[in-house]
Amino acid sequence: MEKIDTYFPESYEESRRTFRGHLDKIKQKWPQAELVTEQIGKEVDNTIDMIKSDANASNDKVLFFTTGEHGIEGYAGAAVTHMFVEEYLDRIDPRTTGICFVHALNPWGMKHFRRVTENNVDLNRHYVYDSVPEDVNKKFEKESDLFLPNGKIHDLEHEKKKLYAQLAKGLAKEGYSGIKEAKGMGQFQFHRGVYYGGKKEEEPAVFLKKVQHDLLSTYPRVIHMDWHTALGPTNELTMVISEQDSREQGDLEKAYNMKNIEKFAPTKVKGDSTYHFHKLKNEDYPDTYLFSALFEFGTFGTGKKAELREFMTIVLENHLYWEGAENPEDRKWIQDEFRAMFYPKEQEWLESVLQEAKGGIDSVLTREEIMK
Repeated sequence: MEKIDTYFPESYEESRRTFRGHLDKIKQKWPQAELVTEQIGKEVDNTIDMIKSDANASNDKVLFFTTGEHGIEGYAGAAVTHMFVEEYLDRIDPRTTGICFVHALNPWGMKHFRRVTENNVDLNRHYVYDSVPEDVNKKFEKESDLFLPNGKIHDLEHEKKKLYAQLAKGLAKEGYSGIKEAKGMGQFQFHRGVYYGGKKEEEPAVFLKKVQHDLLSTYPRVIHMDWHTALGPTNELTMVISEQDSREQGDLEKAYNMKNIEKFAPTKVKGDSTYHFHKLKNEDYPDTYLFSALFEFGTFGTGKKAELREFMTIVLENHLYWEGAENPEDRKWIQDEFRAMFYPKEQEWLESVLQEAKGGIDSVLTREEIMK
């Protein structure tokens, strides 16, 4: 596929520079479009960047893209935004449709090829609408030995065997569903653990919540696509939508003509940003129509074997970050495996991101009356 190297950058800075360059092309259709830059975190040059514009005549609806909520996943999201600007702008009516594209909600994570923020917060476990008890994830607490780093990695093969043994022990006590729940729900007790939702509000969350409020209060129709990687069948796109959408899964599959659609409940995943978006809409803007969903490009695939590989990768990368590794070869193996989970280098996967994104965009934006 042409332009594959152009769409997929090697660094956060390169990705941001490309995104900022979209403004000139967007202004040809939305003359009042502007670039908003928000400094985030302790490092001087980490920013969330947003290109936005009201509709030219009547604010009937808005298209809202978010990328990089899980830092390293932002590279695929940025590629989709780039492709959209190149190929889709002429299919949107700027007279009645506003736009809002966000690059790198978690710039530190994107810059350092990590999933979490500099405070080890998983942003998609962070948008808790109501207060959450610290011990909400009791299964995580019971099996914390699995999820928390403990000492420098001296021998990776030994570390893997130890992790497998701990997992087998946890499975015997909690069962497969219990371990899966502990892994996926998020936790708010252990700041060095995986899937940590945080104790105080992160700057990207403050930014995103304000944008959510602004869009819901300005437009009667808000269409939001949040781009991620890893979940779902390899080289395929999966739409993950909150149970706040009352439609049954079969109805969603028919409506959007998509092969892979999943619904999730807050009892299984705490702090998801799209769930927060829906709750905010329902409580403060009940007359506004909102479509908000995650779109995941699959990497390792589905099934227990793939889930185990994902689990091992997340835990080992977190362990490496906090405690380090004695051998450079072990460090490289863990980093390569982590990249394979969230930003693979294979040409086939990169091409599938763009092709699958086109299918998802065509289905959703046609159904939601964004595209002509």
